[in-house]
Amino acid sequence: MQVSVEKTSELSRKMTVSVPEEVVQEKMEDRLKKLAREVKLDGFRPGKVPQHVVKKMYGDRVRGEVTGDLIQSTYYEAIQENNLRPAGYPSIDPLDEAAGFKYTAVFEVYPEISLEGIDQLEITRKHAQIEVSDLDAMVEKIRKQKKGWVQVERPSQVEDKITISFTGVCEGENFTDGKVENFQVEIGANQMIPGFEDHLKGLSTGDSKSFEVSFPEQYGNAKLAGKPATFEIEVAKVEEPSYPDLDEEFIKSYGIENGDMNAFREDVKANMERELAMALNGQLKNAVMDALFDKIKVTLPNSLVDEEINNLQKPYRENARKQKLNAEDLNLPRDMFEEQAQRRVALGLILAEIIHKNGIKVSPDKVRETIEDMAKSYERPADVVNWYYSDEQRLNEVRQMVLEDQTVEWIVSQAKVADENVSFDAIMTTQQS
Repeated sequence: MQVSVEKTSELSRKMTVSVPEEVVQEKMEDRLKKLAREVKLDGFRPGKVPQHVVKKMYGDRVRGEVTGDLIQSTYYEAIQENNLRPAGYPSIDPLDEAAGFKYTAVFEVYPEISLEGIDQLEITRKHAQIEVSDLDAMVEKIRKQKKGWVQVERPSQVEDKITISFTGVCEGENFTDGKVENFQVEIGANQMIPGFEDHLKGLSTGDSKSFEVSFPEQYGNAKLAGKPATFEIEVAKVEEPSYPDLDEEFIKSYGIENGDMNAFREDVKANMERELAMALNGQLKNAVMDALFDKIKVTLPNSLVDEEINNLQKPYRENARKQKLNAEDLNLPRDMFEEQAQRRVALGLILAEIIHKNGIKVSPDKVRETIEDMAKSYERPADVVNWYYSDEQRLNEVRQMVLEDQTVEWIVSQAKVADENVSFDAIMTTQQS
């Protein structure tokens, strides 16, 4: 086997592999002998068909099979011998010649990444603690989540639930499949497209209204995205929220068997602390990723960016299929996803290089600690822990998450870190946006 590698750009390579004809013929002979023992032809006893007859009838097919196998085996051998690290799949062009078999493989390689300056990263690490006012607000939020509804005979307002029937028309076509009956909307909950709920305020039972709003540019249905639509609505009912008392019965409904308010507040605070720790960790990770992406410049293989763009487009295609639309008709321009894909690919390559260069290994103890921490919010934590450890794929997902966290910790230990105290509400609001 002869191999030559041509550098056609910074990351692109054209590798030519030549295999001598005698190697091809030897492998063909072995396969033809086996085929001769198996083939059945009129006029010949089973296993007695002359090999030259078999070769005449099946030679082209067998040569195709042999050269296909040679591509598979020699490609990986060639890239190993030449210390190449292909990024993505190669484009193979077979060239069958009298002197033997030759093919070219065109592919991109992974870039060389310099981590110089990583100790100069500037990162802001935020800190927050739960104040009594934060706990009071959370208890009130939990109380409001248990709300009921009472019908009222007055114009609707924010936080009311309004029951409507409606039709929607866009570019002369009814897209609601006739009239949608008894549809409930909580005004101010932002469950509808922007502007829709504003038109529901000030309406009473029996009222009708016509109005126009536009669908968002990124709306999941490509036929409606960015287009104006006219809605005709009729109000069937207006209800206002009714909130329960923070009594013993309410507290017991949250698993505090003795109905004690202090125990309830401690339980709520423990959950808030877990959520705060996750939010702070998430924001620190984002700060690290932003700093890495700005500092470490990487030439990206187009094949990896294309693959990531395809991954980002998948949810849109799946949503289209659920709506019984032709996913191929979706207008999903590349530039809609390209920037995000480039960021993901770049950070993946940078983190992999940091892990490799610094020998960062996932800690089994941290994996266990992470799983046990996630399990705390469930009624039977031990079952959740066993659930993770009973499936290698689930466990590997946690290992990957822990490895990333350990890598972030290493980067923070090298960087210039500025600590900043902020409120619990500021952290959680940012987390939700």
